[in-house]
Amino acid sequence: MEKKLRVGVLASGRGTDLQSIIDASEKNMIDAIVVVVISDQKDAYALERARKHNIKPVYIDPNGISRKNHEQKIDETLQKFNVELIVKAGYMRLLTPYFVNKWFGRLMNIHPALLPSFKGINGQGDALDYGVKISGCTTHFTDEEMDHGPIILQAAVKVTEDDTRDSLAARILEVEHQILPRTIQLFAEKRLTIEGRIVHITPGDSWLDKYPKIESVLYCNGY
Repeated sequence: MEKKLRVGVLASGRGTDLQSIIDASEKNMIDAIVVVVISDQKDAYALERARKHNIKPVYIDPNGISRKNHEQKIDETLQKFNVELIVKAGYMRLLTPYFVNKWFGRLMNIHPALLPSFKGINGQGDALDYGVKISGCTTHFTDEEMDHGPIILQAAVKVTEDDTRDSLAARILEVEHQILPRTIQLFAEKRLTIEGRIVHITPGDSWLDKYPKIESVLYCNGY
């Protein structure tokens, strides 16, 4: 049996992006397996998703300790489970340079906007309020700045006249659940190379040829 990439997921909330990774793993769409889910929120539903799939759920309380000490505990847990790739999937804490530098190139995030526009916790609402006609989502390697690191994949979603923040967010989320597992698979296949701000993707198969796509969505090269 071929060895699968060991993934650790950081999540603070519902864990829908986590679920997309778990589903893709169980369907053998990706050569990766989630081995631990870590949250800074005791009641995060992401931890319950982990339990349902026999994945180790770990709550690490950030209260009463420094950010660095909190991240040291996260790091110790990741190393305990021999994690090779960390995915931030709705993790709401900004990581310190200590942690980011240690894991750079093995730490990625998904954001519900087309970076570098509309960073932060309300990417969908901010895009809608600004009046954009196209929004979308981005996967990227995490660096020391919020929603800033080298971009891996993006997909564009049309904004309609009657969109609300929730309706736009729901359509973007559906696409997040496509490009996040795809990004993990590219990493597992060692097809990603970082050069400055540019992520080069080695040519290979395309998920556009293998799995269903959403006709109104524009997928970037590499998907």
